[in-house]
Amino acid sequence: MTINANNRKHRLLAVFAHPDDESFICGGTLAKYASMGAQITLVSATRGEMGRRMGNPPYVNRESMPEIREKELREACEALGIQRLEFFDIRDKMVEFYDSNRLIERIGALMDEIRPDVVLTFHETLGGHPDHCAIGKAATAAFHRTRQQGSLYFISFGNAMETPEPFGYTKQDIVKIDVREHLKAKLAAFRAHRCQTEIDEWVWQPDREALARLGRYEYFIAGKQASKPLVADDLFQPYSAE
Repeated sequence: MTINANNRKHRLLAVFAHPDDESFICGGTLAKYASMGAQITLVSATRGEMGRRMGNPPYVNRESMPEIREKELREACEALGIQRLEFFDIRDKMVEFYDSNRLIERIGALMDEIRPDVVLTFHETLGGHPDHCAIGKAATAAFHRTRQQGSLYFISFGNAMETPEPFGYTKQDIVKIDVREHLKAKLAAFRAHRCQTEIDEWVWQPDREALARLGRYEYFIAGKQASKPLVADDLFQPYSAE
């Protein structure tokens, strides 16, 4: 991670849709930068109350799910080193129907407060879920509307962006973060989201076997083609996202 000229701590804002997005998709990266002293704020637009997994055996119901998933997310944040968590309290599976201007304003106000060096969110068409795409579209609009000076990246799934060309990108647009030293924190975050992961037997295998199932790298797409080649393994680099 590069050092700011004014020697202040780096700030990262992650704007996601559900509890567990942060752990399952980019938990290793969040843990890595937290361990290096970055100040990390996480937004969860919903409390994931419409999730289909209820624990194994089930111990969650529709009424108890919001409270349980909030508790589990707070435990995951502790495992990853995320210092601040904000909920927008939008109903799960309804982000795409939430007033778009209001959502952009809410995200923009948080950006103006934090002035993040890095913003992470979902790609508005590659997000894989309507809530993901909607929060990504709003966060991207807020980033540009508030004229943020930091860098915008879209998270991606697994190692899909090892070969980004089918998605309309080139390797110059991708930052590949080595998270091998932070997989224990990522696994702990997976396990914190107990009601969502108990059905996945591999998560609860002995640590050595479970850790072997986690990818060594996490991939991020530059919010706009960089004006110069990206540093291949560092999100905290200035580039023009205008």
